[in-house]
Amino acid sequence: MSAPTQTRLHPARSGRPDIRLPWWALALPALAFVTLLLLILNPSDAHAATTDPAITRLFEHILQLISR
Repeated sequence: MSAPTQTRLHPARSGRPDIRLPWWALALPALAFVTLLLLILNPSDAHAATTDPAITRLFEHILQLISR
């Protein structure tokens, strides 16, 4: 009793994958990298906050309520 064999309908593919990326898959990371690099190289535009941040005051208030 012989078992039926399956024949391939499509020829075997080559070893190279056929993957194509859209243009933005390379452009967006490159743009983000350049933007961050420019921010690092020109820190004179960054200014420290002069007022007390609200989140710090909130945490201090919560700590005061807990410590009572």
